[in-house]
Amino acid sequence: MKLQLIAVGHKMPNWISEGFAEYAKRMPRDFALTLTELKPDKRISARTPQQVMSEEADRILAAIPDGARVLALDERGANWTTMKLADNMKHWQIDGRETVFIIGGTDGLDPRIKQRADQLLQLSAMTMPHGMVRVLLAEQLYRAVSIINNHPYHRE
Repeated sequence: MKLQLIAVGHKMPNWISEGFAEYAKRMPRDFALTLTELKPDKRISARTPQQVMSEEADRILAAIPDGARVLALDERGANWTTMKLADNMKHWQIDGRETVFIIGGTDGLDPRIKQRADQLLQLSAMTMPHGMVRVLLAEQLYRAVSIINNHPYHRE
């Protein structure tokens, strides 16, 4: 099963890129994790946040592989535990569909992305920098795979 993170934003600080890369590298082949970075739209006074989100949504939707399962990160999404994520990933592995996680831009996600998503998922009730969300999500995916594979990384 392939895992893909589509994130609006680029030119991240080295610690973010290195953190994501570290967890992606740890993932076993049957849970390969990749990152697709999308350049954010320029924010100029003549454009509303809705216009920016809509243009970003066009690029996000174009980056989603056909037939993929989509989980969009949203502050109002479901608040899963790591164990629930691991349980879901076990089921996803059986159906073999690519699974895509989406992190929107500064203004959030266009309603079309939320409608396309199979699940809205909250990483935390706290507001976080989008780059940090990449690292935290990658770590949680690695932790969930560790649970699935009975690896001692996760301790209950």
